Amino acid sequence: MKFPKLKIGDLEPQYPIIQGGMAIKASMASLASSVANEGGIGVIAGTAISVNELKTEIKKAKELSKGIIGVNIMYAATEFLKLLKASIDSGIDLIISGAGFSRDMFTLGIENNIPVVPIVSSLKLARISEKLGASAVVVEGGNAGGHLGTDQDSWDIVKKIKESINIPVIAAGDIINQEDIKKMFELGIDGVQMGTRFLASLESDVSEIFKKLYVKAKNQDVVKIISSVGLPANAIRTHFSEIVLAGNPPKPLHCTNCLKYCSKRFCIKEALIKGHDGDLEQGIFFTGKGVEKIKEILSVKEIFKRIIKG
Repeated sequence: MKFPKLKIGDLEPQYPIIQGGMAIKASMASLASSVANEGGIGVIAGTAISVNELKTEIKKAKELSKGIIGVNIMYAATEFLKLLKASIDSGIDLIISGAGFSRDMFTLGIENNIPVVPIVSSLKLARISEKLGASAVVVEGGNAGGHLGTDQDSWDIVKKIKESINIPVIAAGDIINQEDIKKMFELGIDGVQMGTRFLASLESDVSEIFKKLYVKAKNQDVVKIISSVGLPANAIRTHFSEIVLAGNPPKPLHCTNCLKYCSKRFCIKEALIKGHDGDLEQGIFFTGKGVEKIKEILSVKEIFKRIIKG
């Protein structure tokens, strides 16, 4: 398979593939370094962990790989700026951020010569990002995993954005296999971001129960909940997601004010941690809509092999 060249600032990975930064603690040093070693861009999820934890993970990833390591931190996180500065101090190569906008991150990126890549879901936000100094944008559709900014699928919005801005456009949402990637590149996209496929890898930090849930899931098992962040999110249908859909989830018992805004209807952080640990009763399991295409848990090396060679 022939790949386009992806250049983000001074960074140029061997393959135009970015691993999605999946919180909480789903994509850490082990996964990010493995992706970087295969020629992609590995990304550590910096949301909802402490500054010291993030520094430790970045250091570990840097020791395990000579490739490109990025960090993804939600702007909605209360500690956003502290986590961002800690990432820069730890020598991170790339900053990715979604769920809101921050002029500070562009300023810090420019001052430290670190490319900043916001996650956007509309042409308006893509144009604002370019104007503020973004080195590229990740265009994420409503078919992606995690918190979402639009109901439109990525396939329906990336081409228009690509034709309207002059920085690289990276597509995210329902990109699982070589066929999906090829389809995106045929639209003229510069790169792809893949989360769901890499979560179901040997190197992912979530429990085996979580990974096996992905392998078993069908399209009809994916439901859209409203997170306490105030954004919709795709998740696998489980006991707790049904409770959230019904509108009567349990209120947080010990709120740590980890988010700038939270409805406090339930604790999304606690639910995601329980999902990470494989708690099928109390956990939330975020997923992209293309999860049905995942048939087995693979190593990162095998995932790249199948993408590259088919």
